[in-house]
Amino acid sequence: MPVFISYSHSDELIVNKLAAHLVKHNANVWVDTWELNVGDSILNRVQDAIQESSALLVVLSKTSVESEWCKKELSAGLMRELDEKRVVVLPVLVEDCKIPLFLREKMYADLRTDFNRGLHKVLDAIAKVTNADQGRLEQDEGTVDWSEDWGYNEGLFHLRFTIVNSPDTLPMTFLTQIYVFCNEVATNRYKQYENSGLDWIGRAVIAEALFDFGEKNDFRVILDNQFPQEIKATIADPKTGSAYDVVCESRKMGQDNGKDQLINISDYLKQIREYMRSVSRKPNPEELVKIHAIIASPWNA
Repeated sequence: MPVFISYSHSDELIVNKLAAHLVKHNANVWVDTWELNVGDSILNRVQDAIQESSALLVVLSKTSVESEWCKKELSAGLMRELDEKRVVVLPVLVEDCKIPLFLREKMYADLRTDFNRGLHKVLDAIAKVTNADQGRLEQDEGTVDWSEDWGYNEGLFHLRFTIVNSPDTLPMTFLTQIYVFCNEVATNRYKQYENSGLDWIGRAVIAEALFDFGEKNDFRVILDNQFPQEIKATIADPKTGSAYDVVCESRKMGQDNGKDQLINISDYLKQIREYMRSVSRKPNPEELVKIHAIIASPWNA
């Protein structure tokens, strides 16, 4: 879900600067001048963007606090924050002005004298709704926390998803780790993305292969004791020679209730995929050119 920036067009220069820096940090940003095309219904597109956003940055200046349009955008954002309790509404001060009464109690980012310091405040505030590498999944029986990490081992690349499920109804916690080990061909492909400054796209490609595999195959384990249960599989493409070895390991910890526990790993992967897609930004035109060039190149290049 994007980060919506509400502002007066008189502040367009600093807003574009802020938005560009957020994009560099892989935030999915919605700015009207970037998104609207000739013939678009401005009102409908803006309403849809606010409804779908996960954060609303309110750029405060002398002009914006007097703008009726900005007031409407802010009102819509605050209503969502009150209703859903997860939408971030963050004031961003770009010049001395009278802060609206209902925003005075909120933490704000100050770009007036130190842009970089203010930018980091923005990044800190929106991290929970823009970080595609970790998150929390809310479920009826409790929360599921997860994170993704990666690295190289003996020259081969790997991804790992760590998932912790702590049900409210059980006196125990379930730990699942999913490893994706790339062979040499798959590692070389990832390095192509990495060398082009698109490492996040390279990881997304590997993760999507895992998610597809999890959707087509029923990944479930039954935990009947404290020892980890393991599932192994291989995702291979004979045409390219690329392969991912997948290892899923689940275990239960805490107070034993004497019952077997079913862990649906496929369901975890489905929810993580939905979350990652919702917060990840789209590649810009320059990045798309690089991506198409990589796709057209040999996997062993």
